[in-house]
Amino acid sequence: MARLATVGPAGQPHLVPVTFAVDGDRVYTAIDAKPKTSANLRRLRNIAGNPQVALLADHYEADWNLLWWVRCDGLASLLDRPADMAEPLELLAARYPQYRASPPPGPVISVQVGRWTGWAAAPG
Repeated sequence: MARLATVGPAGQPHLVPVTFAVDGDRVYTAIDAKPKTSANLRRLRNIAGNPQVALLADHYEADWNLLWWVRCDGLASLLDRPADMAEPLELLAARYPQYRASPPPGPVISVQVGRWTGWAAAPG
């Protein structure tokens, strides 16, 4: 899991947990079939108005020597045509067995990463 951060029209941050797949300097996450309160999701509206996003993945353990995090900052775009979503959905299905049985309907959020940052408690 990762957390996707977007920015609303008044500058307010919006943070949601997401599944994701990485392909080089591109990260994908899809709107899946899990119940949502609305199809008009704030993250999609925010990206349409301001494509600058951040994604954060991290790992916690009671043994703090095993802590790490990775963040990417980039520009998001929305993919909603089946041909454009096909490869990202394959990457997501390879990572999450649930998506093999029930592929996300989309759209897919595609993030072109401009900057990677990270930290680990112990060299790895």
